Amino acid sequence: MTSINKKKIALIEKDNQEKLRNQAMKMGVTLKSPETVFLSNDTKFGKNVVINQYVIIGKKTKVGDNVEIMPFTHIENATLESKVNVGPFSRIRPGSYLAKGSRVGNFVEIKKSKVGKNSKINHLSYVGDALVGKNVNIGAGTITCNYDGKRKNKTKILDGAFIGSNTALVAPIKIGKKAVVGAGSTLSKNVKNKSLALTRANQVEIKNYKIVKSFKGGLFEGTICDHPLKKLAAEQILYSSASEPYPKLHQYHL
Repeated sequence: MTSINKKKIALIEKDNQEKLRNQAMKMGVTLKSPETVFLSNDTKFGKNVVINQYVIIGKKTKVGDNVEIMPFTHIENATLESKVNVGPFSRIRPGSYLAKGSRVGNFVEIKKSKVGKNSKINHLSYVGDALVGKNVNIGAGTITCNYDGKRKNKTKILDGAFIGSNTALVAPIKIGKKAVVGAGSTLSKNVKNKSLALTRANQVEIKNYKIVKSFKGGLFEGTICDHPLKKLAAEQILYSSASEPYPKLHQYHL
């Protein structure tokens, strides 16, 4: 393709986008910064839709009534029911369905998933190949681990469940109705209705510690600390020697 043809195609697309924006605004869609919004010929809009700056809406997308799309959001082949709020910095990938009143927030990616009525995924999460029920809260940093290297697996999160921040759900897995998953958990087994599930290492606190030796070298810098080893069944101690340039991790059993 010659540079002249590329330029013609770009000009055609520019004219087409201006036409699509004007059509959307005539239908009642509010475009906060029209020149930064990119639409598709088959996009369907409901009433009172608001689209903020730098939004891309790809093919086969339906946007319901009273939806607001925040800046820097990319949506393709997806359905947004009424009163949905998406973004900023969200990506809604093909096959996704956001039910009435649901919320997908900043830096959240949804792929081939259904998010139920009034459910919220507000921050920094990936939800793929999942069925999320009604009134579910998914905390920041949650990941549905849907790919095992050979095939995609399903995650089901039933109505009213609460998923704590920084959780990994290893599919296939089902989280029951009104179940609670503690923050920082990695789960690979189903959780029953109204149950609490968590996987977390015990917190260790070393009181009144002091530095007795410091070292530098190679790929690592750090300190060795003096602490009451007798109070611990096993404690990991860092050490280094002249014959071994990099510190190693040893385990002491008392």
